[in-house]
Amino acid sequence: MTDNPSIRLRFAPSPTGALHIGGARTALYNWLAARHGEGELVLRIEDTDRERSTEENVEQILDALRWLDLDWDIGPVSQADRADRHAEALQRLLDSGAAYHDSATGKDVEAWKAEHGADRGYRGEPVSEEGAAVRLRVPDEGETVVQDLIRGPVSFPNRSYDDFVIARGDGSVLYNFAVAVDDAEMGITEVVRGDDHLSNTPKQLLVLEALGHEAPRYAHLPLLHGPDGKKLSKRHGAASVQELRDAGYLPAAVRNYLALLGWGTGDDTTVMPTAELVARFRVEDVGRSAAIFDEKKLRWLNGRFMREMPLDEYTAAVARHLGREPDERLRSACAIAQEKAQTLDEVWVLIRFLFEPPVDDEKAWGKVMREGAPAALAAARDALEATTDFDAAAVEDALNPIPERLGSKPGKVYQPVRVAITGTSVSPGIFESLAVLGREESLARIDAALARLAS
Repeated sequence: MTDNPSIRLRFAPSPTGALHIGGARTALYNWLAARHGEGELVLRIEDTDRERSTEENVEQILDALRWLDLDWDIGPVSQADRADRHAEALQRLLDSGAAYHDSATGKDVEAWKAEHGADRGYRGEPVSEEGAAVRLRVPDEGETVVQDLIRGPVSFPNRSYDDFVIARGDGSVLYNFAVAVDDAEMGITEVVRGDDHLSNTPKQLLVLEALGHEAPRYAHLPLLHGPDGKKLSKRHGAASVQELRDAGYLPAAVRNYLALLGWGTGDDTTVMPTAELVARFRVEDVGRSAAIFDEKKLRWLNGRFMREMPLDEYTAAVARHLGREPDERLRSACAIAQEKAQTLDEVWVLIRFLFEPPVDDEKAWGKVMREGAPAALAAARDALEATTDFDAAAVEDALNPIPERLGSKPGKVYQPVRVAITGTSVSPGIFESLAVLGREESLARIDAALARLAS
């Protein structure tokens, strides 16, 4: 660690499964804040739940962060490996009297509150019994105030808080205690996390105060909702970073879109490279309202990023996604699909006719191959066979006169040709598609379509 970084943030996921989109946004905001402030980012794995915190789950988180290109300066640090540090801090509080052993059960606490008032926080009596839990003493007077960078000051009356448990009877510490100790000893200056943690913050502040540590600054991010206004879940589409990757989104587009979920530039800029996000991002500019994750908007933004990629970079991305080599054939295919596809998944749908026989889309065939289709295909075949060159411009020149000659609209000519060579009614531009497919294969597919129509 640097001795005196300007700021030090941490991303501290619990490895209980894939990194969900809300967690990815939290990681991104911490990363942007650290890079903007030329500070440091700590990756701390809060893995004290040993049953759920498997190596496979940890690797899922690391894999998601690497794909998003969100690096870290320190870590991954295992919270479980810091058990000795937690035990030392716990003993300090017991020695000072700021914490005490208490054997009260849940029913004991209920009985105490029935006697003293339900609005009162439980106050216990120290015991010397072996196996008793450890509670932190909470003052009866005053308030614990969270100075939140997004919400402003949020006050919690101490009187309403129980002397809360910070360690179990076996000595293992609880979440709020471990987090406070770790943040203090790692020199964390800013804690940026979801607002579902806001209720934990006063407890962590009380632990920090009892230990004599200065508190970090906090920022609690509003949670993500789906377009229907409900908490984001799998029913709204992709729920994890890996699902976004598998669906063909680009890391840069995902970073850009996640950054805009709650934060904005003030000038309505939407498309931003990561360097611009770093330069402009400030946690204080995050709004207080729930942000809406809309995969349709992400697809639109991803399409923008894909269209602006250099062709070689685009081809390499498609090749990785498809598990193919970025050869010249794939490069030519990508060149004609780049303006149309919005995700890497969509590229294959558009270009597979160049690598495989036409698909069997009965709906497209039935809609397009109707009266007039045989004449249009025959005329197109003759024109294509007669043209000297077979690039997109030559193909266009060869086919352009046919609609007028047949007294038909262009779509009535070009759609039958499209279905003949691809099997479906959706493809890149028809002239470019024919040119990349090549004269011999194009004529063979049109002949096959004519034979099918004749039968």
